[in-house]
Amino acid sequence: MDEPALIRSAQKGDIDAFNRLVLAYQHQVYNLAYRIMGEEASAADAAQEAFISAYKHLKSFRGGSFKSWLLRIVTNACYDDLRKRKRRPATSLEDLVSDENGEGEFDIPSTAEGPETVVQRHEMAALLQQAIITLPDDQRIVLVLSDVQGMSYEEIAEITRSNLGTVKSRLSRARGKLREYLQAHGELLPAQYRLEGDGV
Repeated sequence: MDEPALIRSAQKGDIDAFNRLVLAYQHQVYNLAYRIMGEEASAADAAQEAFISAYKHLKSFRGGSFKSWLLRIVTNACYDDLRKRKRRPATSLEDLVSDENGEGEFDIPSTAEGPETVVQRHEMAALLQQAIITLPDDQRIVLVLSDVQGMSYEEIAEITRSNLGTVKSRLSRARGKLREYLQAHGELLPAQYRLEGDGV
């Protein structure tokens, strides 16, 4: 894919070129939104809103990393939705766990893919998502961008419009809270993922 050429064409109004960009990034955009929002419907809405906004503002893109530009837009869409949610009653954690088909779950590496391993992987993914949802919005977004999306500190700083020190600080606090959550809920972890002292 010649991304710069597609961007130039899309900026001139070529819908097909923009659609090819959407296809190239839709999984990443949705996955980021899902990890931040914690539920499929809200993630799909945020992803759709992000692509609509990207299309409307494509002429303002002046080069650099298109991926970072796009992920900043979806991050902002998620922020907007989270701010609206604060004015509404909270959803229970049970409602925030991924559905049974595994859509959007963490892909925990495993060499054996027997039924027990698959179940354990799904249990771990569900618990991790529950833990992520408990984080403050700013920490959750930084954690997802770093540890799920694999982005660098510099990319995260650009996407969140924060300085590097703020990114590192938020990420450190988020990882600490995630660790505390998993330790407090160790009995829910599959045996192979439990930390020492987490129970039988």
